[in-house]
Amino acid sequence: MKLLSPHAEIYLPHPGSEVTAALARTTHVCIGAHPDDIESMAYHGVAACFGKADRWFTGITVTNGSGSARTGPYAGISDEQMQQIRRQEQRKAALVGDYSAQVQFGYSGAEVKQRHLPALHADLIALLRATRPEVVYLHQPADKHDTHVAVFAHSLHALRELSPEERPQRVLGCEGWRNLDWLNDDEKQLLDTSAFPGIAAALMAVFDSQNTGGKRFDLALPARRSANATFHDPHALDQYQGITWACDLTPLVQDPALSVRDFVRGQMVCSRQDFTRRVDRFF
Repeated sequence: MKLLSPHAEIYLPHPGSEVTAALARTTHVCIGAHPDDIESMAYHGVAACFGKADRWFTGITVTNGSGSARTGPYAGISDEQMQQIRRQEQRKAALVGDYSAQVQFGYSGAEVKQRHLPALHADLIALLRATRPEVVYLHQPADKHDTHVAVFAHSLHALRELSPEERPQRVLGCEGWRNLDWLNDDEKQLLDTSAFPGIAAALMAVFDSQNTGGKRFDLALPARRSANATFHDPHALDQYQGITWACDLTPLVQDPALSVRDFVRGQMVCSRQDFTRRVDRFF
């Protein structure tokens, strides 16, 4: 496959794999903004495919991650060096997670925040058609990281461009820099992240430029997943060791006329109504 993005690469962790076959066997895809976003938000998909002959995960990372915070041994690393480090870390994660393929586009954050990026748009459509996944994991539209929301927007445009028969069965918006515990329970999508805890830990450990460089994602993500599981139901014993919350974005893909703004506002209205009802019950 020839990608238009100037710095794009397709890494195949399995020796002897061929790009077309590796993409064609894919059942789960995550489109993430930065190196390590896939592993933080879509571990549910990684675990669902890990070690399965008929389930395969492919990651798509849009930016080069050059602007990340850094300290300690990474304090003197230039943006150009950081791009190479983070690209290699993402390859390592694909190897640890037994991905079918890992695509890295290498755009800057500033480029991705442009509304029109024809090469990225065309490449995303081509990859989605080559993979025809059952499930797609995206950033959620109410995230507080602008690059995450920009990548969500590009991804949604590409998914809406597909014909109805080409679209995935399920599209999920996963928590990232803003969690989703504010959603009403009947609107949350529960993604069980309990399986293969050693693999989950190893996936985050490979991103040393972040963990040692000043952002302890290797500690924060397991803690968030564990907290989600414990605080899920105040009246029941814990059923899961870890949960990632997501919102169901499938309606936005099935109906291209549906406004993202109205979709997000609708979720907020439902949550606000629930908060108000609980206060009114006792005051």
